[in-house]
Amino acid sequence: MKNEITVKVKPRFIKKYKSGFPLIMKEAIDSKGQEMKEGMIVTLVDAQHSFIGKGYVGKQNKGFGWIITKNPEEAINNVFFKRKLEQAFVKRKSMFIDEETNAYRIFNGEGDGIGGLIIDFYDGYYVIHWYSEGIYAFQKEIVEAILQQVNCKGIYEKKRFNTGGHYIDGDDFVDGTPAQFPLIVKENGVNIAVDLNDGAMVGVFLDQRDVRFQIRKTYAKDKEVLNTFSYTGVFSVAAAIGGARKTTSVDLAKRSLPKTIEQFSVNDIDYEEHDIIVEDVFAYFKYAKRKEKKFDLIVLDPPSFARSKQRRFSVATDYTALLEEVLAITNENGMVVASTNYSGFGMEKFKGFINEACQNQKRKYSIVDQYSLPKDFKTHPQFKEGNYLKVVFIQLKN
Repeated sequence: MKNEITVKVKPRFIKKYKSGFPLIMKEAIDSKGQEMKEGMIVTLVDAQHSFIGKGYVGKQNKGFGWIITKNPEEAINNVFFKRKLEQAFVKRKSMFIDEETNAYRIFNGEGDGIGGLIIDFYDGYYVIHWYSEGIYAFQKEIVEAILQQVNCKGIYEKKRFNTGGHYIDGDDFVDGTPAQFPLIVKENGVNIAVDLNDGAMVGVFLDQRDVRFQIRKTYAKDKEVLNTFSYTGVFSVAAAIGGARKTTSVDLAKRSLPKTIEQFSVNDIDYEEHDIIVEDVFAYFKYAKRKEKKFDLIVLDPPSFARSKQRRFSVATDYTALLEEVLAITNENGMVVASTNYSGFGMEKFKGFINEACQNQKRKYSIVDQYSLPKDFKTHPQFKEGNYLKVVFIQLKN
């Protein structure tokens, strides 16, 4: 049995937690010097010792842990995790029978009732993302609950927490039958090569599934497409299948070249008909302007924070300037797909960045599409930070 502790919630935070806020914030609790160890069961009470919620200690970003039940009598054990997973799977029943897509999120942290726990599904293989030592303390119970699923071929895990500033590495395979890599999964009928045993990122960002489909279905045909911060080039593949004349993929990481070639190849597309460039995206912008290169459609999906030899980048402070560089190499009636997964601001502020950049560049525009997280990325109504994805299709005008 896990050690248990009871802590009081400070008066000014009582209303917030009673309304359902799930993150246990350090500044919100009074533990009176009690040691809060990772994986402990923690009960939150008010000054009169009235029950507020129960969860676990697991340090993650700004949080000290997560509330995962509002029932004081509920035990956090094998039965609890099995029930939570089954509830999440029922909500995604339609995805299990979708023959065109077999890669998606099957458990999305606090949105499915357990903050700090993410589980993705890749054609029968489950990948667990542990975001704290605290949730990892329940590894045995959660793995057992997954193994009871009839379509489980195998389980991989990613330890996304750190100790002493160093992320924990190790063999990602946990149980079942190891997959053969690359594992070819499907997304709306498109093949995607993934490697579930290759670090924290496996080859595709599942939260952009709807965006890739829209680019392929509606906007790519006959277009010259630039995919910046391209990672493994999945956006480029979607555009190519959608009829793009040519795609250019740019990413600083050396492994982006073989990975992008692989994504084109598993879809029987001749990668030599497309440009795959290993270079700092900011340096490529300078090159494109110097050569007067212009694009009809540009995908701009930078990491929240990035660093190269030349500069540092933060979405919170630099996105407007970055978008201005993109606008400078976009054709008159071109389109920019502006995206960010930064959780520190909402859609309206993001649109403010877009408006400022277009005004500074004297570009007229309209917003023709926008996206947030797809349906399998279930979010918590009281935890706005969890609904992080913002994607805006910007149509430029003469």
